[in-house]
Parts: sequence; structure tokens; C-alpha cells
Amino acid sequence: MTLKEIMAFVNGEVIACQEGLDHEVSSAFGSDLMSDVLAYVEENTLLITGLINQQVIRTAEMLDLKAILFVRGKVPCDEVVALANEKEIVLLTTKHTLFTVSGILYKEGLKGLQI
Repeated sequence: MTLKEIMAFVNGEVIACQEGLDHEVSSAFGSDLMSDVLAYVEENTLLITGLINQQVIRTAEMLDLKAILFVRGKVPCDEVVALANEKEIVLLTTKHTLFTVSGILYKEGLKGLQI
């Protein structure tokens, strides 16, 4: 599923790295615990979170993730957006909760990770 499709399904907006919207992800993982993200997430996974600090970008960078979807209408500060642009990580935001976004994307065919 492309990030452009995901954005449409969740009524999302692009915050950073708009040129990466054609990137495809094969799964999604929702968490506000970056330790869980580091333990379980694989490449080509969409990270769904409510955290908007630099640690989220650094975690995505370590795992070579191409996209983060922020929930509950959260938007990171300009410094975090600049870091995401530098690292070519697409940032999206939606007003939906993490639970709702997960359900929408699962219904549309995006699966979670096997743990």
C-alpha cells in the first residue's frame, strides 16, 4: 500500500518529505513506546504513533523506516520536521486516534507485524 493511499484512507496531511508519497509499506505498527518499535518493527513498516519528538525520527532512521503517521492531530515542531526532511522520512498526520487508524488501515488490507 502506498503512503498516498494511506493518507487518503485516514484523511491525513503531509508534514514532511512529500516527494516520498509513492513509497510502499507492507505492514504497520502502532506504539508510543520506542523500545517496542526497536524490538519488533521491520523494514517497509509504517510507524503509527502519538509521539512527536526527535526520538521518533531517530528510531525510524535506525530501522530505515520511510514513514511515520502521527495520530490525534499531532504535528511535530519545525526542528523535528526539518530532521525528517533531512533523513527523507515522510511524516503524515491524522485527527483519528491510533486505534481508529489501525482499524481503518487493517480494513483496507494493511496488516500488522507477526510477533
